[in-house]
Amino acid sequence: MSTSPLRVVIVDDERPARRFLANLLKVCGGVQLVGEAGNGVEGLALIESSRPDLALLDLHMPDLGGLDVVRRLPPEALPLVAFVTAFDDFAIEAFELNAIDYLLKPVEPERLQATLDRARERRTRPEPAEQRAAALEKATTSYEHARRRAYLERIPVRRRADVLIVPVRQIASVVSEGELLHLTTFAKDRHTITYRLHLLEERLDPKRFVRLSRGTLANVDAITKVSPMPGGTYLATLSNGQELPVSRIQSRALRDTLLRI
Repeated sequence: MSTSPLRVVIVDDERPARRFLANLLKVCGGVQLVGEAGNGVEGLALIESSRPDLALLDLHMPDLGGLDVVRRLPPEALPLVAFVTAFDDFAIEAFELNAIDYLLKPVEPERLQATLDRARERRTRPEPAEQRAAALEKATTSYEHARRRAYLERIPVRRRADVLIVPVRQIASVVSEGELLHLTTFAKDRHTITYRLHLLEERLDPKRFVRLSRGTLANVDAITKVSPMPGGTYLATLSNGQELPVSRIQSRALRDTLLRI
Protein backbone atom coordinates (compact mmCIF):
# COMPACT_ATOMS: atom_id res chain seq x y z
CA MET A 1 0.00 0.00 0.00
CA SER A 2 1.33 3.47 -0.93
CA THR A 3 2.60 5.50 2.02
CA SER A 4 2.86 8.75 0.07
CA PRO A 5 0.41 11.50 1.10
CA LEU A 6 -2.92 11.68 -0.68
CA ARG A 7 -2.66 14.79 -2.85
CA VAL A 8 -5.89 16.80 -2.71
CA VAL A 9 -7.24 19.98 -4.33
CA ILE A 10 -10.29 22.01 -3.26
CA VAL A 11 -12.45 23.83 -5.83
CA ASP A 12 -15.21 26.00 -4.37
CA ASP A 13 -16.26 29.58 -5.14
CA GLU A 14 -17.02 30.29 -1.46
CA ARG A 15 -13.92 31.22 0.52
CA PRO A 16 -15.36 30.14 3.92
CA ALA A 17 -16.23 26.73 2.45
CA ARG A 18 -12.68 26.31 1.13
CA ARG A 19 -11.21 27.36 4.46
CA PHE A 20 -13.50 24.96 6.33
CA LEU A 21 -12.46 22.01 4.15
CA ALA A 22 -8.79 22.96 4.33
CA ASN A 23 -8.94 23.04 8.13
CA LEU A 24 -10.59 19.62 8.20
CA LEU A 25 -7.90 18.22 5.93
CA LYS A 26 -5.19 19.48 8.28
CA VAL A 27 -6.34 17.12 11.01
CA CYS A 28 -6.58 14.16 8.63
CA GLY A 29 -3.32 12.24 8.51
CA GLY A 30 -1.58 11.41 5.28
CA VAL A 31 -3.05 14.27 3.24
CA GLN A 32 -1.29 16.99 1.26
CA LEU A 33 -3.39 19.95 0.12
CA VAL A 34 -1.70 20.88 -3.15
CA GLY A 35 -3.96 23.77 -4.15
CA GLU A 36 -7.25 25.64 -3.96
CA ALA A 37 -9.33 27.30 -6.66
CA GLY A 38 -12.13 29.84 -6.33
CA ASN A 39 -14.05 28.94 -9.49
CA GLY A 40 -14.43 26.20 -12.05
CA VAL A 41 -12.08 27.71 -14.63
CA GLU A 42 -9.27 28.04 -12.08
CA GLY A 43 -10.08 24.56 -10.81
CA LEU A 44 -9.75 23.10 -14.30
CA ALA A 45 -6.30 24.64 -14.69
CA LEU A 46 -5.26 23.59 -11.18
CA ILE A 47 -6.20 19.96 -11.71
CA GLU A 48 -4.47 19.76 -15.07
CA SER A 49 -1.27 21.34 -13.72
CA SER A 50 -1.04 19.62 -10.32
CA ARG A 51 -2.52 16.19 -11.21
CA PRO A 52 -3.92 15.50 -7.69
CA ASP A 53 -5.10 12.12 -6.44
CA LEU A 54 -8.44 13.58 -5.32
CA ALA A 55 -10.44 16.69 -6.21
CA LEU A 56 -13.09 18.03 -3.84
CA LEU A 57 -15.36 19.84 -6.29
CA ASP A 58 -18.25 22.13 -5.40
CA LEU A 59 -21.18 20.94 -7.46
CA HIS A 60 -22.76 24.37 -7.97
CA MET A 61 -20.48 27.22 -9.04
CA PRO A 62 -21.21 30.17 -11.35
CA ASP A 63 -20.29 29.69 -15.01
CA LEU A 64 -18.47 26.37 -14.58
CA GLY A 65 -19.78 23.94 -11.96
CA GLY A 66 -18.18 20.75 -10.73
CA LEU A 67 -19.86 18.59 -13.36
CA ASP A 68 -18.65 20.91 -16.11
CA VAL A 69 -15.10 20.72 -14.75
CA VAL A 70 -14.92 16.93 -14.95
CA ARG A 71 -16.46 16.95 -18.41
CA ARG A 72 -13.76 19.27 -19.71
CA LEU A 73 -10.86 17.32 -18.27
CA PRO A 74 -9.19 14.79 -20.56
CA PRO A 75 -9.50 11.25 -19.15
CA GLU A 76 -5.78 11.00 -18.45
CA ALA A 77 -5.94 14.14 -16.25
CA LEU A 78 -9.10 13.12 -14.38
CA PRO A 79 -8.43 12.49 -10.67
CA LEU A 80 -10.66 10.75 -8.19
CA VAL A 81 -13.56 13.11 -7.50
CA ALA A 82 -15.83 13.84 -4.56
CA PHE A 83 -18.53 16.39 -5.28
CA VAL A 84 -19.46 18.79 -2.48
CA THR A 85 -23.04 20.05 -2.33
CA ALA A 86 -25.31 21.72 0.21
CA PHE A 87 -28.21 19.53 -0.81
CA ASP A 88 -29.48 18.08 -4.03
CA ASP A 89 -31.63 14.99 -4.00
CA PHE A 90 -31.25 14.48 -7.76
CA ALA A 91 -27.45 14.68 -7.54
CA ILE A 92 -27.30 12.31 -4.57
CA GLU A 93 -29.41 9.74 -6.39
CA ALA A 94 -27.28 10.01 -9.54
CA PHE A 95 -24.01 9.76 -7.62
CA GLU A 96 -25.11 6.79 -5.52
CA LEU A 97 -26.38 4.86 -8.54
CA ASN A 98 -23.04 5.36 -10.28
CA ALA A 99 -20.77 4.91 -7.22
CA ILE A 100 -19.57 8.54 -7.31
CA ASP A 101 -18.45 9.98 -3.98
CA TYR A 102 -20.07 13.12 -2.58
CA LEU A 103 -20.03 15.25 0.58
CA LEU A 104 -22.97 17.20 2.01
CA LYS A 105 -22.36 20.69 3.36
CA PRO A 106 -21.59 21.39 6.12
CA VAL A 107 -19.05 18.60 5.67
CA GLU A 108 -18.66 16.35 8.69
CA PRO A 109 -15.13 15.21 9.66
CA GLU A 110 -16.16 11.55 9.75
CA ARG A 111 -17.64 11.69 6.26
CA LEU A 112 -14.56 13.46 4.87
CA GLN A 113 -12.30 10.86 6.51
CA ALA A 114 -14.34 8.08 4.88
CA THR A 115 -13.95 9.80 1.50
CA LEU A 116 -10.19 10.05 1.97
CA ASP A 117 -9.98 6.38 3.01
CA ARG A 118 -11.89 5.31 -0.11
CA ALA A 119 -9.62 7.44 -2.28
CA ARG A 120 -6.52 5.81 -0.76
CA GLU A 121 -7.99 2.36 -1.35
CA ARG A 122 -8.83 3.17 -4.97
CA ARG A 123 -5.33 4.57 -5.48
CA THR A 124 -3.90 1.14 -4.70
CA ARG A 125 -6.00 -0.47 -7.44
CA PRO A 126 -6.26 2.20 -10.15
CA GLU A 127 -9.00 1.76 -12.72
CA PRO A 128 -8.63 2.76 -16.38
CA ALA A 129 -9.05 6.52 -16.87
CA GLU A 130 -11.68 5.92 -19.55
CA GLN A 131 -13.73 3.81 -17.14
CA ARG A 132 -13.63 6.50 -14.44
CA ALA A 133 -14.58 9.18 -16.98
CA ALA A 134 -17.47 7.05 -18.27
CA ALA A 135 -18.89 6.62 -14.75
CA LEU A 136 -18.76 10.37 -14.14
CA GLU A 137 -20.38 11.10 -17.50
CA LYS A 138 -23.17 8.61 -16.77
CA ALA A 139 -23.81 10.23 -13.36
CA THR A 140 -23.79 13.69 -14.93
CA THR A 141 -26.29 12.69 -17.62
CA SER A 142 -28.57 11.04 -15.04
CA TYR A 143 -28.46 14.14 -12.87
CA GLU A 144 -29.27 16.52 -15.73
CA HIS A 145 -32.18 14.38 -16.90
CA ALA A 146 -33.58 14.15 -13.37
CA ARG A 147 -33.39 17.91 -12.84
CA ARG A 148 -35.38 18.50 -16.00
CA ARG A 149 -38.16 16.17 -14.91
CA ALA A 150 -39.49 17.88 -11.80
CA TYR A 151 -39.23 20.73 -9.35
CA LEU A 152 -37.86 20.15 -5.88
CA GLU A 153 -40.39 18.49 -3.55
CA ARG A 154 -38.38 18.21 -0.35
CA ILE A 155 -35.27 19.70 1.23
CA PRO A 156 -32.92 17.73 3.50
CA VAL A 157 -31.78 19.77 6.51
CA ARG A 158 -28.87 18.59 8.61
CA ARG A 159 -29.41 18.89 12.35
CA ARG A 160 -26.53 17.47 14.36
CA ALA A 161 -26.31 13.78 13.45
CA ASP A 162 -29.78 13.69 11.88
CA VAL A 163 -31.10 14.81 8.51
CA LEU A 164 -34.61 16.26 8.57
CA ILE A 165 -36.73 16.02 5.44
CA VAL A 166 -38.76 19.20 4.98
CA PRO A 167 -41.50 19.06 2.30
CA VAL A 168 -41.35 22.13 0.07
CA ARG A 169 -45.12 22.56 0.29
CA GLN A 170 -44.71 23.25 4.03
CA ILE A 171 -42.23 26.09 3.51
CA ALA A 172 -43.76 29.56 3.82
CA SER A 173 -40.64 31.65 3.22
CA VAL A 174 -36.95 31.51 2.40
CA VAL A 175 -34.76 34.37 3.63
CA SER A 176 -31.05 34.64 2.85
CA GLU A 177 -28.47 35.83 5.36
CA GLY A 178 -24.98 35.84 3.91
CA GLU A 179 -24.26 32.27 2.86
CA LEU A 180 -27.19 30.86 4.84
CA LEU A 181 -30.83 30.35 3.91
CA HIS A 182 -33.46 30.41 6.66
CA LEU A 183 -36.53 28.33 5.84
CA THR A 184 -39.68 29.08 7.84
CA THR A 185 -42.64 26.75 7.59
CA PHE A 186 -46.38 27.42 7.84
CA ALA A 187 -46.13 25.95 11.36
CA LYS A 188 -43.42 28.52 12.24
CA ASP A 189 -40.62 25.93 12.39
CA ARG A 190 -37.28 27.41 11.31
CA HIS A 191 -34.50 25.54 9.52
CA THR A 192 -31.16 26.76 8.19
CA ILE A 193 -29.17 25.43 5.24
CA THR A 194 -26.05 26.53 3.41
CA TYR A 195 -27.10 27.25 -0.17
CA ARG A 196 -27.49 30.05 -2.68
CA LEU A 197 -30.91 31.63 -3.05
CA HIS A 198 -30.82 31.89 -6.84
CA LEU A 199 -29.93 28.19 -7.16
CA LEU A 200 -32.76 27.18 -4.85
CA GLU A 201 -35.16 29.43 -6.75
CA GLU A 202 -34.29 27.55 -9.96
CA ARG A 203 -35.37 24.31 -8.28
CA LEU A 204 -38.71 25.61 -6.99
CA ASP A 205 -41.98 25.79 -8.90
CA PRO A 206 -42.40 29.45 -9.96
CA LYS A 207 -46.17 29.03 -9.66
CA ARG A 208 -45.70 28.25 -5.95
CA PHE A 209 -42.89 30.62 -4.93
CA VAL A 210 -42.49 34.32 -5.70
CA ARG A 211 -39.48 36.53 -5.06
CA LEU A 212 -40.26 39.42 -2.72
CA SER A 213 -36.81 41.00 -2.69
CA ARG A 214 -33.22 40.25 -3.54
CA GLY A 215 -32.92 37.98 -0.51
CA THR A 216 -36.45 36.65 0.03
CA LEU A 217 -38.81 34.09 -1.50
CA ALA A 218 -42.36 33.43 -0.30
CA ASN A 219 -44.86 30.69 -0.91
CA VAL A 220 -47.81 32.35 -2.67
CA ASP A 221 -50.24 30.23 -0.62
CA ALA A 222 -48.75 31.73 2.57
CA ILE A 223 -49.34 35.36 1.60
CA THR A 224 -52.53 36.55 3.28
CA LYS A 225 -52.17 40.33 3.03
CA VAL A 226 -50.18 42.83 0.97
CA SER A 227 -49.98 46.38 2.35
CA PRO A 228 -48.69 49.39 0.37
CA MET A 229 -45.72 51.20 1.85
CA PRO A 230 -44.04 54.54 1.02
CA GLY A 231 -41.90 54.62 -2.09
CA GLY A 232 -43.95 52.18 -4.14
CA THR A 233 -43.06 49.13 -2.05
CA TYR A 234 -45.24 46.66 -0.15
CA LEU A 235 -45.24 44.67 3.06
CA ALA A 236 -46.34 41.05 2.68
CA THR A 237 -47.95 39.37 5.69
CA LEU A 238 -47.84 35.58 5.76
CA SER A 239 -50.24 33.16 7.44
CA ASN A 240 -47.54 32.22 9.98
CA GLY A 241 -47.29 35.84 11.13
CA GLN A 242 -44.14 36.79 9.23
CA GLU A 243 -44.02 40.30 7.75
CA LEU A 244 -41.67 40.53 4.79
CA PRO A 245 -40.80 43.67 2.82
CA VAL A 246 -41.29 43.64 -0.93
CA SER A 247 -38.76 45.61 -2.96
CA ARG A 248 -39.86 48.23 -5.48
CA ILE A 249 -38.78 46.09 -8.43
CA GLN A 250 -40.50 42.97 -7.12
CA SER A 251 -43.60 44.99 -6.22
CA ARG A 252 -44.36 45.30 -9.93
CA ALA A 253 -44.10 41.53 -10.38
CA LEU A 254 -46.20 40.97 -7.28
CA ARG A 255 -48.95 43.22 -8.63
CA ASP A 256 -49.00 41.22 -11.85
CA THR A 257 -49.09 37.80 -10.17
CA LEU A 258 -51.10 38.24 -6.97
CA LEU A 259 -52.95 41.55 -6.99
CA ARG A 260 -54.99 41.02 -10.14
CA ILE A 261 -57.96 38.74 -10.76
